Amino acid sequence: QVQLVESGGGWVQPGGSLRLSCVASASTLRSYAISWFRQAPGKGREGVSCVGSDDDITGYADSVKGRFTISRDNSKNTVYLQMNSLKPEDTGVYYCATDWSSRCSSTGPSMSAGFSLGRWGQGTQVTVSS
Repeated sequence: QVQLVESGGGWVQPGGSLRLSCVASASTLRSYAISWFRQAPGKGREGVSCVGSDDDITGYADSVKGRFTISRDNSKNTVYLQMNSLKPEDTGVYYCATDWSSRCSSTGPSMSAGFSLGRWGQGTQVTVSS
């Protein structure tokens, strides 16, 4: 069974940077788009960014556009989320996920039935505060 494992979270001051990693347990995930979601305390999951199966299509939520960069290294079965100029409102648990499709919208991922039936990692905490 394919698993996704996130890492790289932590505490950072506003304006700082973090790089999150999402490692897949199987190379079969190379055929699918990978998305990042986040969930702040007391709120629902919000789509952050996605990358298509062959890395030439990426998408970002308006709230992170210009600050976050997603990329994938299929040789390492890994997707990265580079987060710069972090703000307190970026605080939350970050999850990587796949809905078993190869598609990635330019406006980033959104919760859908596909993700309800997809695969999720366990999440990694990001805290931005002074």
